[in-house]
Amino acid sequence: MNRSMTVLAAALGLVLAAGTAAVPAAAATTAAAPPAAAAQGYTPSAGVAANSAEAAGNKAFYEAVMKSARAKQAANPYLLAVTVTYDASQAPTFRTVISQSAQIWNSSVTNVKLSSGTNADFRYYEGNDSRGSYASTDGHGRGYIFLDYAQNRQYSSLRVVAHETGHVLGLPDHYTGPCSELMSGGGPGTSCTNPYPNSTERSRVNSLWLYGLAAAG
Repeated sequence: MNRSMTVLAAALGLVLAAGTAAVPAAAATTAAAPPAAAAQGYTPSAGVAANSAEAAGNKAFYEAVMKSARAKQAANPYLLAVTVTYDASQAPTFRTVISQSAQIWNSSVTNVKLSSGTNADFRYYEGNDSRGSYASTDGHGRGYIFLDYAQNRQYSSLRVVAHETGHVLGLPDHYTGPCSELMSGGGPGTSCTNPYPNSTERSRVNSLWLYGLAAAG
């Protein structure tokens, strides 16, 4: 049984932003700003707090995600797989790359599937932002991915999109990781073009979305 579900589990290794996240200009007319968002960028320049503040933010955000996930599991105890719908209409420049990213994730994991549609759980936007590309979510199923033009020219665009989509599926940034680790993002440098999650990342996503529940632990 497939059912669209709007748990966008966010990066546990990042700070929970205080207050409301800024919405891209392109998003302002079509989507409300998340009430309390965590932003996960392709490079550290998107903003990573000091360790103590980061840890506190991670804990608060994880608890919010778990509360929502448990409520959804209680409402759907027999849910076997989750379909998360995305809308790429506000990122026409990246439409093909977004589709390729979805195919990569759909071939990599089994407990959650990405599907294009208008009644979307999350959306992609494009434009210019000094912070680069990033994903933003409140942990309760509302969010978006913003793709920065300049950064997508500097880095492999497919890797950028797959990386940011990984945040929507619950993976944190790990900038010090190797190129073989998708969530190392821009850490390995511009020569890294790998768009595929490694076995640990695939396993983590499948665990997070097991029976539709973002599993604790």
